Amino acid sequence: MALDVGVVGVGMIGQEHVRRLDGGPGGSRVVAVADADAARAADVAGRLPAAKALPGGAELIASDAVDAVVVTSWGPTHEEYVLACIAAGKPVFCEKPLATSQEATRRIVDAEVAAGRRLVQVGFNRRYDPAHRALKQAVDSGVIGAPLLVHCAHRNASVPPHYTRDMSIADTAVHEIDELRWLCGQEITAVQVLTPRKSSRGGELQDPLLVLFELADGVLADVEVSVNVHYGYEIRCEVSGETGTVQLADPAPVHIRREGAVAGLVPADWRERFALSYDIELREWVDTVAAGRPPAGPGAWDGHVAQVVSDAALRSLHEGGRVLVELPSPPGLYAPAAA
Repeated sequence: MALDVGVVGVGMIGQEHVRRLDGGPGGSRVVAVADADAARAADVAGRLPAAKALPGGAELIASDAVDAVVVTSWGPTHEEYVLACIAAGKPVFCEKPLATSQEATRRIVDAEVAAGRRLVQVGFNRRYDPAHRALKQAVDSGVIGAPLLVHCAHRNASVPPHYTRDMSIADTAVHEIDELRWLCGQEITAVQVLTPRKSSRGGELQDPLLVLFELADGVLADVEVSVNVHYGYEIRCEVSGETGTVQLADPAPVHIRREGAVAGLVPADWRERFALSYDIELREWVDTVAAGRPPAGPGAWDGHVAQVVSDAALRSLHEGGRVLVELPSPPGLYAPAAA
């Protein structure tokens, strides 16, 4: 069946998702939008054949016209809207973060467990990127033997003026936090944040950062977070195993040889680098939800764990040293974790 979707928050990423969802996978269509900026919501709705602009997220979630909800509003509003979707029994795709504190993410987990079924999917899109899926397939196949080390880099050309030091962890490195759990099939048990020499291009930010993660099976992972590299947007990941290595390939579609040099094109930003992953992510979510199945992607427990690890990394950033990550076993609704 076709899925009628409501979108809460139609800023930049919200509009990206609206474009993919309306007339997109499985015949989905956007039938309602809401935004803190009512004029923006009206403008977006006016460009869609079947959508209405509603006064707010609560009204959208309660609407009988809406089968499922996508939440792309400001992070501190996520908890309210996701809890409302669970109470209404409606599947919800929530962009990261699931919420902005581990207490809030735990309330979402508890609400979903009480409801007795999975309704929540969190927008960790690396799991849908074809290159990352090929990387995981290679690791899982055993072709490089047991993984020993993981080396990652998350580089942005620049960040907006409102970007803070904490966002290097909570908004940027959080993608690697989920990626490492998914890629290695293990929980993160400890984290330490190191502060290298500060880039003169970083303004007030401490940029770059080096984040060290310890996983339950002994694998160590290092993540470089650089958010002012200027040359473009680049994501790297290499897994070193007992008998070989596997890494993400260069995302440049072509290499140009001229004047004694070889050059490749670097993506300008996340929209260019991960466009296909967003296509796949939303298509799979719509197909699953429209078929009446629980979301198969990263869920509320994954969102909660990412927040717990992120908080531990922030503690290390502010106080220094190695910080243990303490997690209880996941509720039965989510076992096995990081599937």
